Amino acid sequence: MDTRIANGTSEMDELHRVGAGALLEDGFDSVEEIEGPDGMEVKVLDTFVGVYPGGALLKVFVDAPALEFAEEAVRELVEELLDRTELLADWTVERCQVELQPDLAKESLDAADGPDAPPDDVESRRARLMGLAGGAASAQETGTTIDSDAIRSKIRSMAPRLAAFGSGMFGGPGPGPEGPPESDDSGTTTEGDAELAAGALIWGMDVLLDELFQDAYALDRDGTNVAECDRPMWLLDELPPRYALQYDARFARRFLVTAIALTTRLTEGSFQQLSCVAEELTLRLLLREAAATLDTFGLLDEGVSSALGCFADLVYEDMDHEWLYDEAMDGMDESDTDTAIGITPMGPMGIATWFTPFDKDRYIHPYAADEPDGSEGSEGPEGEGTD
Repeated sequence: MDTRIANGTSEMDELHRVGAGALLEDGFDSVEEIEGPDGMEVKVLDTFVGVYPGGALLKVFVDAPALEFAEEAVRELVEELLDRTELLADWTVERCQVELQPDLAKESLDAADGPDAPPDDVESRRARLMGLAGGAASAQETGTTIDSDAIRSKIRSMAPRLAAFGSGMFGGPGPGPEGPPESDDSGTTTEGDAELAAGALIWGMDVLLDELFQDAYALDRDGTNVAECDRPMWLLDELPPRYALQYDARFARRFLVTAIALTTRLTEGSFQQLSCVAEELTLRLLLREAAATLDTFGLLDEGVSSALGCFADLVYEDMDHEWLYDEAMDGMDESDTDTAIGITPMGPMGIATWFTPFDKDRYIHPYAADEPDGSEGSEGPEGEGTD
């Protein structure tokens, strides 16, 4: 769920964000159950609050007999919480999306039988559970026909929300942004192609952040890492596999906050450059989500693919991060990896530096940033150190 501060209100500084987070967490802590439709009881299992300058992303884990009951109950809970908290009373709920919890979904899959049982592989489950197009599954899964024109129109309507870029960044007509340069091939794709590509990135942001929330929650609950986790990951297992043992709960939270910071800059119009390796990898995953969305609905034609490719070429300053996926790097230590990649002026690429800004002018969210002494992250609330 995405909640936003009132229109025309100045963005929150760090102190205000801490205060807003505390108010939201206190509100959730006071609730154990919600009364859903027709008196149905919906039990609150856990909550997660991620505050950013323009609002807060909320995850509310509930036990409900049906998805529609869960969505209605959680929306009413959050709206009531905001209304009764004087300092948050002018906030609004911009988006509320319900998902099945991966573990429960897996149990249902394991127990399911018959020709209508959900698919076993993670990718097919992801397409079904993420509720693309407002809950419509793919035509291959349901045997029904998706209205591609309606989906095309919906995705194109999202394009203006990518406020940091003009259509020139996608090879279409129009100017590029003030930051990265305009494409030399401006006009090689149509305005429609550019809008589809931009809108798909917005759509992909929802999926990206939801999946990262799920992975961070799963790793924190199980106290494990991606390599040793017995449960399927939604997204973190698509990062360079050689570091999978180091993708623990603390890393997942830092990566999630980095993704929130990046997508905020992309949508509020303040984006200038990618700030660190973690942001380069985040954009890689976001481009993948955008392409997957378009492909799901049969909209990933040559023009739109070209638009996404043009965008990637202009936003990335180099593609050195792709070396992190090279299987030849497996077994090397950090220094060997950096040497093999061929260090650029941007700096080393080992995981210890993924959240280190490329230079002093790049923005890294304080939660994800390295400590001044060079260590990763910050101490926990009891001073026990990093995970």
